[in-house]
Amino acid sequence: MDVLIKIKDREGVVHELQAPTDMAMNIMELCKAYELPVEGTCGGMAMCASCQCYVLNDVALPEMGDDEEAMLSEAFYVKSNSRLGCQIPITESLEGLELELAPEN
Repeated sequence: MDVLIKIKDREGVVHELQAPTDMAMNIMELCKAYELPVEGTCGGMAMCASCQCYVLNDVALPEMGDDEEAMLSEAFYVKSNSRLGCQIPITESLEGLELELAPEN
């Protein structure tokens, strides 16, 4: 099953992406699959913040782990709704999620 996730890029364009829930992907990998400008230089280990995004609506997300929290405490452009895309697995509960890519560091 796919879920619909909307991601606003750094130019303000909203992309409506079909995200598969059966491939163990995360938001960073989804962005890369659709060729959105997300580097993910650490490979999804919560060590670079290049996949930082802002959560724009109220969708239940997994709790933020210690590694993600530590990385965001050192990252640029962090807001109260910041998350690392690599730490958000794509599941059916993300249906309708709206995100905005953070500025590049």
